[in-house]
Amino acid sequence: MAKATKIAGVKGMNDILPTEAARWEALEQTVRDVMRRHAYRNIRTPIVEPTALFVRGTGQTTDIVEKEMYAFQDRLNGDELALRPENTPGVARAAIEHNLTYDGGKRLWYTGPMFRHERPQRGRYRQFHQLGAEALGFGGPEVDAELMLLAHELLRTLGLQNFRVELNSLGVPAERQAHRAALIAHFEQHADLLDEDARRRLHSNPLRILDTKNPAMQSMVEAAPQLLDYLGDASRRHFETVQQLLTACGIAWRINPRLVRGLDYYTHTVFEFITTELGAQGTLCGGGRYDGLFEVLGGKPTPAVGWGMGLERVLDLLATQGHAANAPAPDAYAIVPDYAALSQVFPLLQALRAQGAQVQMHAGGADGPGSFKSQFKKADASGAAYALVFGTDELAAGTVTIKALRDGAGAQRTERLDAVGVWGPTLQSRT
Repeated sequence: MAKATKIAGVKGMNDILPTEAARWEALEQTVRDVMRRHAYRNIRTPIVEPTALFVRGTGQTTDIVEKEMYAFQDRLNGDELALRPENTPGVARAAIEHNLTYDGGKRLWYTGPMFRHERPQRGRYRQFHQLGAEALGFGGPEVDAELMLLAHELLRTLGLQNFRVELNSLGVPAERQAHRAALIAHFEQHADLLDEDARRRLHSNPLRILDTKNPAMQSMVEAAPQLLDYLGDASRRHFETVQQLLTACGIAWRINPRLVRGLDYYTHTVFEFITTELGAQGTLCGGGRYDGLFEVLGGKPTPAVGWGMGLERVLDLLATQGHAANAPAPDAYAIVPDYAALSQVFPLLQALRAQGAQVQMHAGGADGPGSFKSQFKKADASGAAYALVFGTDELAAGTVTIKALRDGAGAQRTERLDAVGVWGPTLQSRT
C-alpha cells in the first residue's frame, strides 16, 4: 500500500497547541472577569450566517464583503451562506430575531473565530479570534465612553502598556451626506492622484478613501474636508461628552479626523486602540456607534455601540512586552510500576481530581509501564510538582510516597491512602 501524503492545515488558519493554549486560557479568564465586573453578559452566535447579513450589515462596498469574505452556496438547499468575517451583524441579527431589547437595553460580549481571506502575515490571519462587546438599546454618549473604558480596563488588567486611544465622530447620515459631497468635489479636483481603489470608491464610498495607505495620496487626503466641520450641534455635544468622560476617568486620547473605520454601519463616535509595537498590524481594538444597523437588517430603530478586539494581536503584544503565562503542568504525576495495581490506584486518582488536583497518570505500552527510572524521567519532564509513587511495598502498606520534584526537590513523605482527604489538597500548592 502506497504511503499516504500528509494533509497540512489551511494557510492562514493556525493550530493552537497545548503549550500555547495556556496563554489563551489566561487571557480568556481575564476577559470573563472584566466583563462580569462591568455587568456584560455572554452571547454566542453561529459561525455560519446568511451572506446577505454581511452584504447589508457590513456593507457592499467594504473590503470585507468585496474581497475577503468566505461566501458559498449550500449544496443541499442552495442557500447563500458565509463564514462570519465579524460578529456585530450577527449579534444584531440575533437581537432582532429574539427581540432581546423588548424590555430594555442589553450589554453583551462574545468571543470566537472569524474568517477573512487575506494575505496571512503577523497579526492578520484567515481564521482569527475576536473578542467583542456590544451595548444595544442605549443612545447616550455615556455608553460610548463606557465601552471604551471597558476596553481600556481589559488591556490594562492584562498588563499591556504603550497603546494610544484615537477618536473621531462620523455624525449622523445627513451630516455625512453633506461631507460626502464635499469629499467627492475635493477628490475630483485631484483625480490624477487617485489610485485604482480610490477611483472605484469615489462615488460609492468616498469616506473610505480617507483610510488609504497609499503614500502618494497622503498629502491630498490630509487636505480633504473634515467631517468634524460638518457636525451639527447635537452631534458635537455627543462627541464632546464622550471626550469629557474619558478625561474624567484619566484616559488619554486624541482626535484623528481621518479615522473612519472600515465598515458602513458606524455613526457618531468611532475609536481605535493602537500600538506601535506590532508593525503594520497595530490596531488592537476598534469600534464605535452604529445606530442605523438594526433598521438595515429589518429591525426596529435601535441605538447601539460596540467594539471588536483581535485576540492574536493582544497575545502577540503580551509576548512582546514580556508577559508570559505559565506552561501547563500537572500538580502530581502518578508512578505505577505494576499494571496489576491500577484497579487500586485509579479510584485514588479520581478522588484527588475531585478535590481539584491536576493529576497525570503514567501510561506505558503493551510491554508494561516501564521502569521506575524511566517513569521518574517522564514525571520530571511533565513539570509536575510531585511524583506519587504507588509501588508494591507502598500499596501493601496502604500508603503512597509523595516526592517533591520542584521546590525542595528530592524531599519525600509517606501518606496513608485512606487519608487522601487530608493530604490531597496539599498537592495543589501552585494553584
